[in-house]
Amino acid sequence: MSEQLTSIVVLLAIFLIGTLRSVNLGALALVASFIVGAGVMGMETSDVLAGFPAELFVILVGVTYLFAIARNNGTVEWLVQAAVRAVGGRVAAIPWVMFTISCVLVSLGAVSPAAVAIIAPIGMTFALRYGINPLLMGLMVVHGSAAGNFSPIGVLGVVTNGVVDTSGIAGNPATLFLTNLIFNVLLGAGIYFGLGGRQLLAAGRTGSRTAAPGGGDVAVGTLRPESSGSTAGAALATEPTRTDDGALPLDRDRIVTLASMVALVVGALAFDLDVGLMSLTAAVLLTLLAPATARDAVGQINWSVVLLVCGIVTYVGLMQKIGTVDYLGDAISRVDAPLLAALLICYIGAIVSAFASTTGILGALIPLAVPLLATGQVSAVGLVAALSISSSVVDSSPFSTNGAMVVANAPKEQQPMVYKQLMKWGFGLVLVAPILSWASLTVLAG
Repeated sequence: MSEQLTSIVVLLAIFLIGTLRSVNLGALALVASFIVGAGVMGMETSDVLAGFPAELFVILVGVTYLFAIARNNGTVEWLVQAAVRAVGGRVAAIPWVMFTISCVLVSLGAVSPAAVAIIAPIGMTFALRYGINPLLMGLMVVHGSAAGNFSPIGVLGVVTNGVVDTSGIAGNPATLFLTNLIFNVLLGAGIYFGLGGRQLLAAGRTGSRTAAPGGGDVAVGTLRPESSGSTAGAALATEPTRTDDGALPLDRDRIVTLASMVALVVGALAFDLDVGLMSLTAAVLLTLLAPATARDAVGQINWSVVLLVCGIVTYVGLMQKIGTVDYLGDAISRVDAPLLAALLICYIGAIVSAFASTTGILGALIPLAVPLLATGQVSAVGLVAALSISSSVVDSSPFSTNGAMVVANAPKEQQPMVYKQLMKWGFGLVLVAPILSWASLTVLAG
């Protein structure tokens, strides 16, 4: 077996083992890099690790560090409360509020599972309180987070755009972000009207106060600590001062955190400053200003995601070094119909991502499309966007982290129903999303 085929078999084994066993794909990939590089190829350690993405590591650590502090000091909860109050007690708008907040959090650098972990318990609390279909609420949270996935400063956006750049593909971060955003907004509209949105609109506006499930009353648009779910409620380092209706005030720490997030977006988009170093700067500033709220922030960095991304990118770099990517790309480019090959790549991304890591599969598949794009018959920007959408929207599957968290936070008696419906929805997207995104972004747009 050639070196290139050996590396492909090992890559498949990485995803298979990571799916069947609770082993981090990044750790598997780093071990595979050592085995293939040093064991099979006889390479030096420095050559094996030459593809380790140091800049990407700083970005991932920086943005998740900053987001952990924002969660600790109550900025995230303040954003949720402000958004819910802004709809003025309109029950019909609450699912879209959850969608929007999830999208904003992920767009600002939160990893999608972290955003869903925070918003899903809150959304399910509102669903139970106002009689909203829990499947509707759960899917709006998941697809809201998916809508923000490919922001230029979001984790998946940074990873995907980085892989596109290193692969020599002509990318367009704004197009990638907007096409994915539009795709998920349209999905959200279909979910909303298909799962009870019409009834919510007919119900109109709620009263100023509504009976809570456990008795008493709760102001509409107000999140008390006990209604935020265990994930969100436990996030605050110390119980903050609240107003009489349970709302969080906008104090110094939250103002500085919000200003830091705005500065991060402006610096990245307008001045092309390094996202990772800006995020670390903001996080260190907040740590100096309020050590108590930042005490556990480093421990809350999603190190498993950092390891996963860096491990996969390192192994793909090794594959590029030994010629595997060129080998596979040549095979794909020999397919008589390049557009058909592009569709197959999108389906591979959707199927694998429904069970495994979206970040990992994008890091592995995008470089394989380079020779296909060299034919000139497929739009580079369109294919990257179609592959990204196909691989990310299926995270609503109950076998993915996001889908599993929706099931876990649904009312206990409704969890079996939510699980079955999420399975149907997730695997329906596996079938439909690739062909829709491929047709609209590579066939029609190309």
